[in-house]
This record gives sequence, C-alpha cells and structure tokens, in this order.
Amino acid sequence: MKEAAFYIKLDSGKTQCLLCPHECKINVGKRGICHVRKNVEGKLVSENYGQVCSLHFDPIEKKPLYHFYPGSTVFSVGSVGCNLHCRFCQNCEISQTSVGDFPFLKEYPASEIVRLAMQRKDNIGIAYTYNEPIVWYEFMLDVAKLAQNDGLKNVMVTNGFINPGPLKELMPLMDAFSVDLKAFDDGFYRKITSSRLAPVLETLNTLRRYDKHFEITNLVITAENDNEKEFADMVKWISGELGKETVLHISRYHPMYKMTNPATSVHKLMDFFRIAKEKLDFVYVGNVLTKEGQNTYCPECGHLLVERLGYSVDKTGLDEDGSCGKCGATVFNN
Repeated sequence: MKEAAFYIKLDSGKTQCLLCPHECKINVGKRGICHVRKNVEGKLVSENYGQVCSLHFDPIEKKPLYHFYPGSTVFSVGSVGCNLHCRFCQNCEISQTSVGDFPFLKEYPASEIVRLAMQRKDNIGIAYTYNEPIVWYEFMLDVAKLAQNDGLKNVMVTNGFINPGPLKELMPLMDAFSVDLKAFDDGFYRKITSSRLAPVLETLNTLRRYDKHFEITNLVITAENDNEKEFADMVKWISGELGKETVLHISRYHPMYKMTNPATSVHKLMDFFRIAKEKLDFVYVGNVLTKEGQNTYCPECGHLLVERLGYSVDKTGLDEDGSCGKCGATVFNN
C-alpha cells in the first residue's frame, strides 16, 4: 500500500478522492468505486500499489495501437480494479474486484517492472493495461519515470475517465494512449458503465492539445450503442474536434459479464466502417477478421502501407523512415 495522490481530508475522518470524476467521499475503512483506494484511519491509500496480476510481451497492435511503432513489441502490465462498472466488461475478473479478493497478485517494485521490460531488445516500452491503469496511478507513475529514464516508451490503455489535474501530470511521461470511447450518449455511460461521457471527451481533447499520440476504440454493442445516427455524430465530433487523421478502431462485442446481448453482426460493423471512412482517414475493424478494415493505406496517394493478418504485420509499403514508400507522406508515429 502507498498513500494515494489527489485526495483531501474531510470531517469525521472521511476522505475525498480527486483522481477521477467520481470524486468518491470515502468513510474510514471503506473503498471508492474503483475497489482499490481505501480510507485507512483517515488517510487514502492505494491498495494495489505494486500488486501485479499479469505481465506479458504483446504485439503493440493488441492494445490496439496501429499507428504507434507498428509491428513492435510492448511489455504489458496490469493490476486489479477499475473506476467504471461496465456491464459488458471483457476483463471483469480483474477489473471488478479488490486486492483482498483476488488471490493471484504478486508484488513487484517499480524497478523490477522496468528490468523485466528491458530483457527483450525488440521491446519498445511498457503498456499499462488489462485493468484500468488510472486506478493504479501512483505505481504507474513511478514505473513510467524509471522507464522513460531508460529510453522506454510508456503507453496507457484507458477508459479516459480521469480528472484534468492528474491527467496533465501524466503528459510528460506518456507517449501513447489507447482510449475507449464507449458510446456517444451520456445515458449509455450512466446506465451501462456507471460513469459519464463528458470527462472522456475532455480527456481526448486534452490529448490533442498536448499533441499526444492516441487512438480511439469503440466497442459496438448490439441494441445498446449501435444506432447509426449516434455513431455518425460521434465520427463527426472526432473529425471536427480531434482531426480527420485520428485513428478509430470499431470493435466487435461478444456477450460477457452481465450483458447477454447477441454479438455484434459483421454487417453492422462494416456499415459503421463505411460511415466512419467518410470523415476519417484511418478506420479499422477489430475482434473479427474482415477483408476491409485491417490494412493501412496512405491518405495522400492510396498506396498500401501496412498489411495485417491478425497481429501479423507486413510494412513493405513504408520507406526506411517509416513514411509512404510512394509519395513520402508521414503516417505513423515511430
């Protein structure tokens, strides 16, 4: 355990966490909505500091990040806890639990995470993933500082539900973000995830202002967020606010956790793919193999830059500098 960042003390021993927009007011002995930030005798502590549930070298495309060092390897690390309660959560075993209720955690110092990441010469950095890294803020920050000093990249796979202050403190350390934009409707966020849409949009705008590399993933859930007009409005907002070069991954949902809706139809995904391509240069389809929506083409000349089959990547369309081999346009962040 470690004392948490971003909280204040209230009357009667209560604490108020200021890390995310929930801003939980927590009684002594109780935890916030994330399950891992606890009021211990009037002090807020991060119970999952250094508590690791999984370590693994992954393709960067698995995050998913398609335009950040494509074809590279990244060291993924995660813990338990999450500040959202998504009814469709794909990692509910670790996200919707606490340190005391998950028996497979192993404690690591920050320096050991970096040492393990450095063992593979082809590894570009560390991805904070699996559970929501925002609720692992203190440990993630300590690891990221050491990783940066050793020349590693730092990547967050996140729901984006974080307050502006804590997010801005991460900006000097983080190199790339994969952000879940779960819907473009606040009612969906409140009903299905127990959170709100506006803070996530604010996070995306902040990443754009700081000129950070980020890619957006939208999981399309049958009969929940698969309305064509709502999706078109989301794409219009992304293009207008964040730029038409913003990378969007449209991902297939499968029944999980508390949600039994049928899996998203491939036909629906491809309809959304075509809608998004009208306003965005880079749109991909995930969680399913399709003929369209896997490869990257140059937005300037249409040249095939990267061909993908699952996590297998062929970059023969790029020149030695990672630009388009035909017209020289810069497409990737590497």
